[in-house]
Amino acid sequence: MSLWKKAHEMNGNKCDFITLYHNPKQSDSGICLNLPFISTNSWYLKYRHQYYKYYRGELGDYRDREGFPPIWEPNSVFEKLYFKIRDWVWDYYIDPIINEHNLFGYDIYHFEWGHDLYRDSRFAKNLSKRGKPIICTYHGQDMRSRGVIKEMDKISDLNLTCELDLLKKHPNINYMFLPCDTEKYAVKTLIASPIRICHSPTNRYYKGSDDIIEICTRLDKEGEIEFILIEGKTQDEVLELKQSCDIYIDQIHNRGGWGYGMNSVESLAMGLVCLTELVEEYQKFIPDHPFVMITKESLRKTILYLIQNKEILLKKKIESRDWVLKYHSISSVAKSLYSHYEEKSWIK
Repeated sequence: MSLWKKAHEMNGNKCDFITLYHNPKQSDSGICLNLPFISTNSWYLKYRHQYYKYYRGELGDYRDREGFPPIWEPNSVFEKLYFKIRDWVWDYYIDPIINEHNLFGYDIYHFEWGHDLYRDSRFAKNLSKRGKPIICTYHGQDMRSRGVIKEMDKISDLNLTCELDLLKKHPNINYMFLPCDTEKYAVKTLIASPIRICHSPTNRYYKGSDDIIEICTRLDKEGEIEFILIEGKTQDEVLELKQSCDIYIDQIHNRGGWGYGMNSVESLAMGLVCLTELVEEYQKFIPDHPFVMITKESLRKTILYLIQNKEILLKKKIESRDWVLKYHSISSVAKSLYSHYEEKSWIK
C-alpha cells in the first residue's frame, strides 16, 4: 500500500491507506485498525482452511468458486452469524477512526481485495451514497476462491486486477501491472559461485513449492547450487536475501494464478533471473517478457543449463531489469491508473 501512496504523492496528491491489522512482515501499516478475529498467523490460516474443507471439500480454502463473477456467500448459518458479530465488534474499533481521520473526506476510494472495512460493506455503501468513486482491486484468491462480495461489486465504479486469469472471471475488470519501487534496488551483476537460487513462497500449495524445494535441495546437495528457501522473514530480511541471489524461482503448476507475482517483480528489479511457469496466454499477453519458462519436469535441466551458460544468465539479468522498469515502475503504473481516472472524469 505504501507504493500506491508514493505513486499518488508523485502526482501531487494526498494519499492515506488503512490496514485491518498489523503485519509484522510489512514495514508500514499506514492507519492500522488492529482489528481482532483476523490474522496471518499460521494457526488462524490452518483452522480456517479446515473449516472450509468441511464445507467445500478436500481443497477447502483453495477451491475456486463458480460464477461470472464468482460471488461470496456464507457456507453456513454459523459463518453468517460469525461475520455479523465480527462487524458488530469491529464497529467499536472502526467508527472512532473514521471520525478521527475524517475518512469520508477523500475524493477517490480504493478497496484492495474488493473488501470493505466491514463484511456487510456499510462504509463503502455510505461512500457511494455520497457520490464518491469506488475502485475494487483484486489480487487472485480474493476472487477465485472467496468470490466478489455482492454489495461491493454492485457499487464498484472500476475493477482492477494484476492477475490475467481474473479477466476471464469478471465481466467488467481491467488489467494493470503491479507497481514496484524499482529505484530502491541495486542490480547485482556479479554471479556467485556456486550460483545462489532462492524461492520465497507466500503459500506453498499455490506455488508448487514442495516440488521446487525437492529439486533444488537435491542440486544443492550435489554441489551444483546454493539453495535458499525464504520463509517467515520480515520484508527487509526477504529483500536482503534475494539481493544476494542470482536466480529466483516463482512457481510451477499455476495453482494460484497464471505466472508471476510481486516476489518476481522485486526480483526482476534486482536483476535476478526469474524462473516460472507462464501459461501460453500470459506469454502472448507480455511477449517481450524476460522470464525463463519452467515446469516441474524441466526445472532441473533448466537450472543446469543456466549454470553452464553464465553469459546467458548475465544477459537475462540485464533484460530483467530493463523490462520491469518499462512495465512495473511506479511512474509507469501510476500513469495507467490515472488514465482510468481521466476516462471516468474523476480528474482533469
